[in-house]
Amino acid sequence: MDLSSYFRAVLEEDRCAVVLCSLAHEIIYMNPAAQQRYAKHGGGALVGQSIFSCHNGRSRELIERVTAWFAADPSHNRVYTFRNEAENKDVYMVALRDGSGGLIGYYEKHEYRTPETAPLYGFGG
Repeated sequence: MDLSSYFRAVLEEDRCAVVLCSLAHEIIYMNPAAQQRYAKHGGGALVGQSIFSCHNGRSRELIERVTAWFAADPSHNRVYTFRNEAENKDVYMVALRDGSGGLIGYYEKHEYRTPETAPLYGFGG
C-alpha cells in the first residue's frame, strides 16, 4: 500500500498551517489551512514560488542558516522560529528527510497552544 495518500490526508486535515519547501526554497505544497492563512499573499498560488518572495532579508538569512544546520547532521531536525502571542502559537521549521536520512526539504509548522474547547469525543467536527 502506498502511504503517500495517507500522509496527504493527514496534512489536508491539519488545522494548523503547513508549508513544505524544497532545498531550493521553492514552496512545493501548502495545506488548506496554510492556503487560507496566506490568502492575502496569494494563498495556493504561492506553490511553485520561492519562500523568499514573502520574507524579508533577515528572515531569508535565518531560513538559510536553519537549512544549513539541518544539512550538517541527520539529528538536526526541528528549530523553534517564532512565538505569536496574539494567536497563542509557536512556529517551527522541521527538516524533511528521505528514507536514508538525507535532507530533501523542510516545512513550517504552526502549533497552537490554546486548549481545545470541543467536547471530548464530540462527533461532528
